[in-house]
Amino acid sequence: MDDYEPDPKRWKALAVSLTAGFMGLLDVSIVNVALPSIQRDLGASAGGIRWVVSGYALAFGLVLVTGGRLGDAFGRRKMFLGALAAFVATSALAGAAPNETTLVLARLAQGMAAGMLTPQNTGLIQDLFRGPERGRAFGVFGAVVGISTAVGPILGGVILAVFGDPDGWRWVFYVNVPIGVLAFALALRLLPRSEKSGLRLRSEIDFVGILLLAVAVLGVLLPVVESDDGGPARLWWMFVIALVFGAGFVRWEHSLVRRGRSPLLDTRLFTGTPGYASGAAVGALYFCGFAGIWLVFAMFFQQGLGYTPLQSGLSVTPFALGSAVAAAVAGRLVPRFGRRLTVTGLALVALGLLIVALLAQLVPPAAAGWAFALPLVLAGVGGGMVISPNTTLTLECVPVRLAGVAGGALQTGQRIGTAIGTAVLASVFGAVVVAAGDYQVALTVALCCAAVLTCGALGLAVAELRARRHRAQLSGDDRAAGEAETSAADVHRG
Repeated sequence: MDDYEPDPKRWKALAVSLTAGFMGLLDVSIVNVALPSIQRDLGASAGGIRWVVSGYALAFGLVLVTGGRLGDAFGRRKMFLGALAAFVATSALAGAAPNETTLVLARLAQGMAAGMLTPQNTGLIQDLFRGPERGRAFGVFGAVVGISTAVGPILGGVILAVFGDPDGWRWVFYVNVPIGVLAFALALRLLPRSEKSGLRLRSEIDFVGILLLAVAVLGVLLPVVESDDGGPARLWWMFVIALVFGAGFVRWEHSLVRRGRSPLLDTRLFTGTPGYASGAAVGALYFCGFAGIWLVFAMFFQQGLGYTPLQSGLSVTPFALGSAVAAAVAGRLVPRFGRRLTVTGLALVALGLLIVALLAQLVPPAAAGWAFALPLVLAGVGGGMVISPNTTLTLECVPVRLAGVAGGALQTGQRIGTAIGTAVLASVFGAVVVAAGDYQVALTVALCCAAVLTCGALGLAVAELRARRHRAQLSGDDRAAGEAETSAADVHRG
C-alpha cells in the first residue's frame, strides 16, 4: 500500500534541484562558443580543445546509471548535496585553470559530478510527486532540459560579450560558483531527508556491473567524441569491445537478479516495466536528431554567414522559447493525452526542420536568421511536447525504489544519442561544405538527416502508442472478466 503524503516543500525543493540540474546540462553546450578564446589564452592544442568539450560529455555519460543507483541506495539528498558540492568545486577549478592539462582534467571531474547530480532530479520527482502533479513536475523538468540544451550558446555569447578577452572564457565556468553555493544552501533546508538505509557500500553496489557498463559506454562514446580526428575509423575496434562488454553486463545483471542480489541496473526495467524500453529508445533516437542541430546551426551562422557567437545564439532562440512554453503546458496534459503528445511533437519537430531545410535554399543568406524564426518556433513547440511527456510516460510504471537508476539509464541513452547525433550531423555538414563549397546546401542536407532521425523516433512512438492501447484493452478485458466472475458468484450464492 502506498503511504505517500505530499511534502509541503516539494515545489520549492524541485526548483532548487532543477536549478542545479540546469547548470550541469548547460555546461554541455555553453563552453562551445568560448573555445576560440580558450585556445588563444592558454595556447591549447586542437586536441586539447576538443577534449574540453568531449571529456565533459564522456564523463557525464559514464556515471549516470551509477549516480542513479547510489541515489536509490543511499538517499538522493546525500547524493545531490555531494555531487553539487563537487560540481561547484570543479567549476571553480576549470575557471582558474592555468594550462590546457588542468582544464581538461577539471572538465572530466566536472562531467562526473554533473553525471552524479542529474539522475537525482528524476528520482526526486518520483519521490515527491504523484498523479497529475508528477506530470506537471516532469513538464518543468522537460522545459529545463530543452532550454539548457538550446540556450547554452546564447548565454555563452552574452558572458563573452560582457567580460571580453582574454579572460572572459573563465566566467563561463565561474558563473556556476555563486549559483551553486546558493542552491546548496537552499537544498540543505528544502530537500527531504531520507531514512537511513543501513546498507553497506560493498554489499549494495555492483562494482563489477559498474566496470562492465563503463567500458561498454566508453566503447561507444570515445570513437564518437573523437570524430573530428577520425575517431570512428581509427577506433572502430572499440565498438566491438562495447558490444562484448555490453552483452557481459546484461548477463551479469541477470545473474545478480537470479541470486537475489542488488544489480546496478535491474534488467527487468526493460523486460517487465510497461513502456520503459520503448520510451528510452524514443528519447535516445530523438536526441540523436535534436541535439546535433545546434552545432550545425552554429557552423552555418558563424562560419557561413559571419555571425558573432551571440548573434548565432540569438538566431536559434525561437526554438528555445517554443520548447520552454510547450514543455510546461505539455506536462499538464500528459494524463489526458498520453503518448499522443509525443507523437504529435515529433511530427512537428520533423516538419519544422524540413521547412528550415527548404528555406535555406529559397531565401538569401542575409535574411536566413529571420526566415528561420517561425519554423524554429514550430520545431521548438514540438520539442517541448516530446521531452517531458516522454520522460513522464517512460518512468510512470517504474517502482519508486528504482527511480534514480531508471532515470540515469534513460538519460544515458540521451547522452549517447546526443554524442552520436552531433558527430553524424557535424560530419555531414562538413563533408557537404568541402564537396560543394556551399553552406546553404550543407545546412539543408544536415537538417534533412536530423529530420530522418526524428522520424525514426516518431515511428517508435507510434508503435508504443499502439502498444499502450493494446495494454489498456487487455486491462479492460481483465476487469470485465473479473466483474463477470464476481457477479456470477453472487448469483450462485443467492
